[in-house]
Amino acid sequence: MKNPLTRVELVAAAKEFCLRKHLYPKLFGVTDGKAVGTFIELEFKTFLDSHYEIELGNAALGLDLPSLETDIKVTSIRQPQSSCPFRSARQKIYGLGYNLLLFVYEKQDIRKMRAAQLTFVNCTLIDKSRTADYQTTRGLLELLARDANQDDILAFLADRYLPGDEITHNTLAEEILKTPPVLGYLTISNALQWRLQYNRVVMLKETVEGITKIL
Repeated sequence: MKNPLTRVELVAAAKEFCLRKHLYPKLFGVTDGKAVGTFIELEFKTFLDSHYEIELGNAALGLDLPSLETDIKVTSIRQPQSSCPFRSARQKIYGLGYNLLLFVYEKQDIRKMRAAQLTFVNCTLIDKSRTADYQTTRGLLELLARDANQDDILAFLADRYLPGDEITHNTLAEEILKTPPVLGYLTISNALQWRLQYNRVVMLKETVEGITKIL
């Protein structure tokens, strides 16, 4: 009987998966990063399913690992980024509302074997408390440290082109004054879908609570 998947075991499984040999004929010549990411995500889910009792989700339904409040993101080191559904402007300040398990790979096509070799150069579990936008949260925390009032916060949100109307911004400003955000480590670009960029996480050298470097 398989054991239920826990967060600790997820970290261990992700490391084990990254250190395996990844040679895939199906990915030879494939340049579509989304296709590669979907393929690797499925490989990892299959790996997890063979070892643990897990509840699997999918992109259409929501989170990849709903029982652990975790979504899986796979991206190339050439441009470590992905998209995610836009739910509210609040996500940019208080985080996405779920954890991210990030896999960053380097791909090389081996012509003699007509197969793609993937090497994972980074794997990180980002707690939901750290999934807000870095510059937005840093700016707000600096303002609050200088005794900012609601008008200061509203001006900052407007300067950052935060999505939402006046009512949304006022509600957020009141919440920010009462409950300061935690410094996020993603770069989140405004769009119909959030565009998440992970360079800050990939390049992170210091230890940060809520960010678990797996590889």
